Amino acid sequence: MVSAIFVIPVLWLISGSVRPGSEIFESLSPLGWQILIPSEITLDNYTAMIFGPFGRALINSLIVCLISVAVGTVMCALAAYAVAVLKFPGRGAIFAVIVVGFMIPFEAVAIPLSQQFSSWGLANTIIGLVLPGIGNGLAIFNLRQHFLSIPPSYREAAKIDGASEPRIFASIYWRLGGGALVNSALLIFLGQWGAFLWPLLVVSERDLQVAPVALAQTFGEHSSSFGQHFAGAVILSIIPALLMFILQKSFGGLSIASGEK
Repeated sequence: MVSAIFVIPVLWLISGSVRPGSEIFESLSPLGWQILIPSEITLDNYTAMIFGPFGRALINSLIVCLISVAVGTVMCALAAYAVAVLKFPGRGAIFAVIVVGFMIPFEAVAIPLSQQFSSWGLANTIIGLVLPGIGNGLAIFNLRQHFLSIPPSYREAAKIDGASEPRIFASIYWRLGGGALVNSALLIFLGQWGAFLWPLLVVSERDLQVAPVALAQTFGEHSSSFGQHFAGAVILSIIPALLMFILQKSFGGLSIASGEK
């Protein structure tokens, strides 16, 4: 029963995305199975969204997310390595700032940050969309906790063999990152994929707009095609859902301590 409360709205969303927009709310009265079973199935809503401005925005979102994941995962892993492994004054204070940082709502700093980006000439650029997403505090925290579980003897043995810190990071900590790296990459992806306020503030050009903003802009002041809105929402939801399904076996950390000699 509890599961049905969460599943029925999802099924209604999917059903509405494959039926003419005029039928979506007409099927609500009287209540019955016609809410979930469309009398006519059509893919016109998906076609209109994919081959319209939303399709271009979807490509922009994928580009922003892929760049953010590629750069952000490396940056977060390096930061996590520093606060987890290296010994230097103020390490605890820096980690505390990182923890406090990802607890502060991004909305609290978005407007002044967007003004700063505009003064730097980063408005209406892919770089402007990517930069705030690559320093994910939660990803750093996640990777730090995993790196702390790697036996220090691995690093000590590598240093005895003459390995430098970059070599130790790449050969030991990165290679043993396992599920923690996947989790962190997914956190960065989801943060950028669902971003709405930041792209709205920093991008005004239609050709650079991302999918969540493009979907919101399809709502007209006097009329709207709810079938297309539902199709766009399904597309935005299905991509991260597929990623989580594909990567679910990679979640969780590796048991490393048992390999220590």
